Amino acid sequence: MTVPSFPALGLSAPLLRALEALGHEHPTPVQAQAIPPLLAGDDLLGVAQTGTGKTAAFALPLLQALAADPRRPAPRAPRALVLAPTRELAAQVAASFEAYARFLRVDPAVAVGGVPAGPQVRALARGVHVLVATPGRLLDLCQQGHADLGGVGHLVLDEADRMLDLGFLPDVRRVIAALPRSRQSMLFSATMPATVARLAATLLRDPVRVEVTPSATTVEKVDQRVFLVERADKRALLGTLLDDPALERALVFTRTKRGADRVARHLAAIPVSAAAIHGNKSQGQRDRALAAFRGGRVRVLVATDLAARGLDVEGITHVVNFDLPNEPESYVHRIGRTARAGREGVALSFCDVDERPYLRDIERAIRRPVPVVESHPHRSSVPYPGRGVPPRPAPASPGTHRPLRWGVRALGVSGRASRG
Repeated sequence: MTVPSFPALGLSAPLLRALEALGHEHPTPVQAQAIPPLLAGDDLLGVAQTGTGKTAAFALPLLQALAADPRRPAPRAPRALVLAPTRELAAQVAASFEAYARFLRVDPAVAVGGVPAGPQVRALARGVHVLVATPGRLLDLCQQGHADLGGVGHLVLDEADRMLDLGFLPDVRRVIAALPRSRQSMLFSATMPATVARLAATLLRDPVRVEVTPSATTVEKVDQRVFLVERADKRALLGTLLDDPALERALVFTRTKRGADRVARHLAAIPVSAAAIHGNKSQGQRDRALAAFRGGRVRVLVATDLAARGLDVEGITHVVNFDLPNEPESYVHRIGRTARAGREGVALSFCDVDERPYLRDIERAIRRPVPVVESHPHRSSVPYPGRGVPPRPAPASPGTHRPLRWGVRALGVSGRASRG
């Protein structure tokens, strides 16, 4: 099978220069399928998880269309709009636009909540080609007269399923109502529940459908394991796993904001360098935590599902589900934070007795059982029907503790943990 090239997709020379400078040699499947119809002006429905290269799939043709029009954007009137569900994703998308537009006279800007609006208002007043925004802040700017959506010719809804999960559907509908009817629209979603399908039907006109991964499937490169553990022992188990230096950069998911803070404080006391990120943190706190995690100054980032979508940090070796999510789709998105760009990764999940129905739902969704780790010092003594669990071992004598080894190599082909 011939691997397509970026020039063969019809991209302009400045964009090809930018891709070369960024080290991108070949398009991903979603890029190869989406870029030609978008360059032709078609609407598009994309079913693709984060990590598949979908940002470039819509950013590159959008930039090419904007660069072909020599007109400067009018003050407060962006010519293209990208809606994203979270501040972090919006910031990442805007950064991608800046990187791809380095050889073009196209100005992107970002508008998100949690930070002062002044710089965003000033950027809009100067005129921007592309505005990447979260729905709430965008509507605030529109109501205050700082943004006018009447000139938007291109609309992108990124992570549409997550946007609806967060309750943004009314805001999204208000934004769409303020847009011109004549426009190019793109909707990208990792899954396609009925709510997203209905939104797509009202938003898109005869769209091209691009689907690179079926909804609710796991990343094949992720080695998944589950630990049956009592709720009270979860923090001790996490500390035991982090004794293994192979967990170089771990993303730990909790169900609640308070739980994320408690886990981060526990890790700091062990001590393991950790930071927490969730919706109650200020934007400055979230930015600092992400920067420390990306820069390697923090080994563990503890997060709620806020970070499950769109968070793109290179080199995450392990995802740990401290709490199992009650929606299988969230599990898929969580573990997709590791094993990116062809690398291997490990997803380790803690499951207490009350969470076993969630585990069964996850296994039905991914159509495979998640192997249970039988040999660990904190295993639950409550039998799991169909997966017998032996009695818990006696506590180890002082001086005999050896950490579990949970690097990719330590898992081995058998999938059993090895003792170091």
